[in-house]
Amino acid sequence: MEWFTAPEYWLSRLVFQRALATVYLVGFVGAALQFRALIGERGMLPVPEYLRYATMRRAPGLFQLHYSDRFFACCAWAGAALSAALLAGAADRLPLWTAMLWWAALWALYLSIVNVGQTWYAFGWESLLLEAGFLAIFLGNERAAPPVLVLWLLRWLLFRVEFGAGLIKIRGDECWRRLTCLYFHHETQPMPGPLSWFFHRLPGPLHRVEAGANHVTQLLVPVLLFTPQPIATAAAGMIALTQLWLVLSGNFSWLNWLTIALALSAVDFSPLTGPHPLPAPPLWYEVLVIAVTVLVLALSYHPVRNLLSRRQAMNRSFDPLHLVNTYGAFGTVGRVRFEVVVEGTDERVLRPGTVWREYEFHGKPGDVRRLPRQFAPYHLRLDWLMWFAALSPAYARPWFGGFVERLLDNDRDTLRLLRRNPFPDAPPLYVRARLYHYEFTTWRQLRATGAWWQRRHVRDFLPPTRLSTTDAGADAGTDVSTDRA
Repeated sequence: MEWFTAPEYWLSRLVFQRALATVYLVGFVGAALQFRALIGERGMLPVPEYLRYATMRRAPGLFQLHYSDRFFACCAWAGAALSAALLAGAADRLPLWTAMLWWAALWALYLSIVNVGQTWYAFGWESLLLEAGFLAIFLGNERAAPPVLVLWLLRWLLFRVEFGAGLIKIRGDECWRRLTCLYFHHETQPMPGPLSWFFHRLPGPLHRVEAGANHVTQLLVPVLLFTPQPIATAAAGMIALTQLWLVLSGNFSWLNWLTIALALSAVDFSPLTGPHPLPAPPLWYEVLVIAVTVLVLALSYHPVRNLLSRRQAMNRSFDPLHLVNTYGAFGTVGRVRFEVVVEGTDERVLRPGTVWREYEFHGKPGDVRRLPRQFAPYHLRLDWLMWFAALSPAYARPWFGGFVERLLDNDRDTLRLLRRNPFPDAPPLYVRARLYHYEFTTWRQLRATGAWWQRRHVRDFLPPTRLSTTDAGADAGTDVSTDRA
């Protein structure tokens, strides 16, 4: 069937697959380095406890069959090794069916991680990686020309990512309709980057241009993805440029990079590369791709219905395999930035003059003189959840107590998630958390003080807390519960 293939998109497929393999690699490495403190057997939200009530139907994956920290680490590092090999082009040297199984193995491994990750993995880019990864299974390799149907499904995914984000904004916060949300967003976003201070200090009219351009790129341009070339290529290019702007202005894990990869899959590079003959795909492959296309279109019913709903939900999966999802971001933009600052002391008696030393995180604001760093596409999960905790203590209730207990115990795995532990020799006797209001400094303040932020104390988030000891004394050790001073 000649209509089935689009050999002119061979480079588009190659670029997309390499980019996707890179994102997979970042995701698996991040999982391997962070899981023990977050969801490990002794983590804040342990996987074994979660699996007691999460069935295979609700959370399908390998860990339903067996879980141990060692097995999780093996899965994560195996995923990283497979991703690195794909990035190097190993799949193009294999038979078509073997390459498909390779991509399927990556998808199954990451699905297993996401489905036990709980709140630490409750982000839209997790579902986006899984949905894009599922489609990549059927995209083929150098042994067959790219299938048209899968290329269209990738555009359908990109359309939902952009259009869903545009609708959630225009329906949500009034500041999007007034074009004023960017007055606040660069300062109040979850994890500012090294240029966020400068973006925030742009003149007001430029912020309005930013907001207006966002609406155009997310509500109008995605429709052009389904038009003939070169219009579709121009639309994809506009989306990619907008995403690069977001990359420069903040840290949003791999959301922007994966969206760019999806956009590049819609670019027709043939005017630059010329013809690239590829063999026709086998019949079994054509039948399989057609069946998957029908499946994806059928599963698109709920995401489309959600897009059309006035009560549109963002970043929601409608099936436990995350095959077809709905996306969106920043339907509401905060006007004020709050930060939870965690401190400890080794003094046995608390008094007004007690010296408290501050824990420092890698990405979230803390030290007012420290310029925010660039971490994306790497995802600092604890730092992101700390931003949610500052919005409301309800977001932190399931895990924050466990976090404090591990600080009081100088838990090695937890401390690895932090930039600096102020108690390297012995754990603190008390830990507390305080809520601060953070603001970017002005140009004048920056020159005078060298500080990128200014902050003021708002209230206590958690009063001074210590580990409680059992009546049995030293033989019994330290209880996991805490006492508040």
